[in-house]
Amino acid sequence: MPKVTPFQSIRPVPELASRIAALPYDVYNRKEALAEVKREPLSFLKIDRAETQFPDDVDTYDPKVYAKAKEILDTMIADGTFIIEDAPCYYIYELTMDGRSQTGIVACSSVDDYQNQLIKKHENTREDKELDRIRHVDITDAHTGPIFLVYRSVQEINEIVEKVKKTEPAYDFVSPDQISHRAWCISDAQLINRLQSLFEQIPCTYIADGHHRCASAVKVGLKRREENPGYTGNEEFNRFLSVLFPDDQLYIMPYNRVVKDLNGLSKESFLKAIEDAGFTIEPKDNEQVSPSVKGTFGMYLDHQWYLLTAKDHLLSSDPVKGLDVSILQDYLLAPVLNIQDPRTDKRIDFVGGIRGLDELEKRANSDMTVAFSMYATSISELLSVADAGLLMPPKSTWFEPKLRSGLFIHKLS
Repeated sequence: MPKVTPFQSIRPVPELASRIAALPYDVYNRKEALAEVKREPLSFLKIDRAETQFPDDVDTYDPKVYAKAKEILDTMIADGTFIIEDAPCYYIYELTMDGRSQTGIVACSSVDDYQNQLIKKHENTREDKELDRIRHVDITDAHTGPIFLVYRSVQEINEIVEKVKKTEPAYDFVSPDQISHRAWCISDAQLINRLQSLFEQIPCTYIADGHHRCASAVKVGLKRREENPGYTGNEEFNRFLSVLFPDDQLYIMPYNRVVKDLNGLSKESFLKAIEDAGFTIEPKDNEQVSPSVKGTFGMYLDHQWYLLTAKDHLLSSDPVKGLDVSILQDYLLAPVLNIQDPRTDKRIDFVGGIRGLDELEKRANSDMTVAFSMYATSISELLSVADAGLLMPPKSTWFEPKLRSGLFIHKLS
């Protein structure tokens, strides 16, 4: 059963938490990260993306970038910006967006549980994307961005969480994107023991978001084991930072697609090819299309929205083949537009649902040609894929709100 354990956190002093808390490192490109650090000099991005401390001609992955991240973190601990918890604790972390809240438990998860598939994944990772975070974790000696995990809801855990939320929070602020963040510390030994016991009774946890961060954290843990052949398993590098949410509180947004060209087809022949592939096409006049049922897709082409509906023979009960992202990929993107591998093909890009349909129009009218709005993958679909030991196509899920980095830090030694 999974080991979900308390840890001795490094965290901001309460009066600075709102200034330090930052969106995940991979939400920004370099220019955007620099602008954010200029806007808020205390932003944790200056540690997560330490290239912001150098001129543009310094490579993002230069060794001195990671050394700078460690230097800044160590300085902020030494000067009292961050405090070190007296003893291992759990934390409750609540995020509220547009009136809807989700509440998770901040804890450490086990490297062995990931290796033994007690922490289940639904996406493949790319080694090139892992290397950056491997270096960051290893050199800073810290997990700075939590992995977003999910578990099937447990009533008694929910009751403990709600009880703790009636006490005074350690943090309570609204971030610039109008997300409310509140956090509580669980230091009571009896509650800690009960929570740990309850997590040991669940069969597994699932990665919702952060596959690359998780794989990187695990690989650093395995590297430390090689460097310390006498390790006992109790060292901090055997665990990584996570926030665990019950499945019935999570909200997945669609992950939309934009494609650069029509694969040499005219507009008319492209529309005909879509029909031949097994979709009905319904033009929409002056109306953006956000799919409201599974098996339907919005398409924006040449300043016109269309509703595409997959015919019955394209649908499947298979956990992966039945996903809307798979239907679009297998029956339209690959055969019609020749996007054979969306992980590597430079002609396709992905747009998180949080950016809205206006962003799809903007992209299709500028650097791309056609855009597809998706019906969101459900949390039950995600769990079904992971339970079957299968993998989703890339960019199948977009979770909101995003966990903030810098509120809780786990040191590896």
